[in-house]
Amino acid sequence: MSEDYEDLHQCALSEDLESELVQSQRECVFMWTNMSGEAFGVVMSYLPKDGNLWLTAAEHRARISAIRRFPRGSVCISSAGTRMGPNKTVSYKGTCAVLSDRATKDWFYPEFSRYLMGDGPRAQAFQEYLDSQGRVIIRFEPDYSLSFDGDLLWDRSPEVLDL
Repeated sequence: MSEDYEDLHQCALSEDLESELVQSQRECVFMWTNMSGEAFGVVMSYLPKDGNLWLTAAEHRARISAIRRFPRGSVCISSAGTRMGPNKTVSYKGTCAVLSDRATKDWFYPEFSRYLMGDGPRAQAFQEYLDSQGRVIIRFEPDYSLSFDGDLLWDRSPEVLDL
């Protein structure tokens, strides 16, 4: 083999592809640390806005108390299921804030609903469903990223492509 397949530094997404991935996907894996110090994650829908990722959950979810205890988290976004095809990912580490103020809910619920469902009655119904007393919003502010573009790995693999 002519390439070092353990060193993937040259296989990062370009800024444009990273932005396209974040804007075209609708789900991520959101991860936090529980009371025992163990990492845990769930698939969640998100809204990208102003360099942050915005998510929502019921106040009683374990991730909310965990974020309040230790406001660091991470997010992984995959291109699987998007028009970009497979083999592209970006992972972020960052700081989380749990928000429940009316001003945030007033802009977030409509934008989030449209982002996930487009315009129309389904988005309106989803917005109304979300706007409940027991729901909070998570602002995830990334401060570190690591990405991977599987197409670049294949581009570095002429012996595989010649098969």
